[in-house]
Order: sequence, then structure tokens, then C-alpha cells
Amino acid sequence: MRIEGINTLVTGGASGLGLSTARGLLNNGAKVTLVDLESSNGVQLAEELGANASFAAADITSPDDMAAALDQAEVQGPIRGLVHCAGRGGPLRLLSRDGQPADLATFEAVVRVNLIGSFNVLRLVAARMASNDLLDGDRGVCVLTASVAAFEGQIGQIPYASSKAGVVGMTIVAARDLAQRAIRVCTIAPGIFDTPMLARVSDEVRAGLGSSVPHPSRLGTGDEFAGLAGHIIENGMLNGETIRLDGALRMSPR
Repeated sequence: MRIEGINTLVTGGASGLGLSTARGLLNNGAKVTLVDLESSNGVQLAEELGANASFAAADITSPDDMAAALDQAEVQGPIRGLVHCAGRGGPLRLLSRDGQPADLATFEAVVRVNLIGSFNVLRLVAARMASNDLLDGDRGVCVLTASVAAFEGQIGQIPYASSKAGVVGMTIVAARDLAQRAIRVCTIAPGIFDTPMLARVSDEVRAGLGSSVPHPSRLGTGDEFAGLAGHIIENGMLNGETIRLDGALRMSPR
């Protein structure tokens, strides 16, 4: 499906990989609705991005919030593309230093945003896409975001790794489920990327993280993530696949 002229939705669109993806889609001629929390600077960013960008405040785990965001996005036309980048982390060990069991609420909160939020967005967007006319053989394309932590989660990443593994497991099932509707579903599993989360650490730590990547030995960029998301939308044979975008990185235990 050609990106030029289509209407798209990017969750987590006010920062990081989501914002880079929104910019990439806009540069290729798409209309984009950025979905992010009300506390984000999404309104200002949408104004800066131009006439083809808009912002909808929503909690991705809320059916009502997401339904309202989709209603707003559809003002610009039928939704053809979704890139779901919204998510969160949260360090947690199974046992604390003094042997106490991990806090269940922390685990549940991360899984709720990353896994239940992904399912909520996917099901609601797919329902809108299913009524679209075919365009280049598709009614819509959904790109989810996992992480290499889904395969090699590090110590302290158990809620994050579990939630992202759930997104990976969801991908092929969703693609098969929605095939009869001509809706494709893929997932990107990025490695270590230069995002606002990493901007808070020292240059020395950032350099060490980059050097752990076999080739290229650096942090990934938002433009590289956006480029792959755009390619998935345009390549009609990509479906049901989780694609690692990690420079051959395999995470160590810690």
C-alpha cells in the first residue's frame, strides 16, 4: 500500500520512535494523527508538523479514549495505517535484595500498558479498517512494537520482557485472524535505540550501549525505525512477521 495520501495513526506519537515515525509518514505524503497522553506536548508537535498532522489525547488502555481518538482521526479519511509505539518500562526483580517477592502491581501495570494496550488499540483500529475499500490489495496495515527483550530479556526486565513477548505472540495470530479482512499485521522488535529514555543517561553509558551492537556499533535512530515501519506498510507480502531491528545484537543477562 503506497503511503502517499493515506490516513494513519501513530500511538506514542509525541516522542521517541513514535514521533520519528510520524515525521517519516508525513514526509512520504501521509496524513497522521498522533495519539499520546494528554500530559504530552502533542498539541504543539502537531502544529509544528503541519496541516496533515493532528493530535488526539488518549490512554491506550482505555476503550473510550481510543474510540474518541479514532473518531477524530477518521475526520481526515479512513484509517489505513497504524504504527503502535506507545509503551513503558519498569525495572523489577523477582526477589528483592532481602528476599521479598516482587511487587505484583508493578508487573501488572507494565503488562497492562504494553500488552493489553496493544491489544486494545489493535482490536479497535482493525474494526475501523475492516470497513475500508481495498487499496493496493489491503484494507489496512498494523505495525506493532515489541523489543529484543521479548527474546533475551535482561535481569530486572521481567515485566517489560514478558509484555513484549506477548506482543510477539500476538502478531502471527492477529495476522491470520485478520487475513480474511485483508488487514496485515507485523511487529518491529527494536534493539538499543536513541530515544528520550536514553537521553537521561551519561555519554559514557550511551557509548557503551552502542559498542555492544555488533554492526553498526552504535545506537539505532528513530529514522531507521520509521523507515522499517514505512516499508512494512508498502510491502504487501510482509504479514505476520516480527522483524528484529538490532544490528545483530543479542542481549546479555545484565
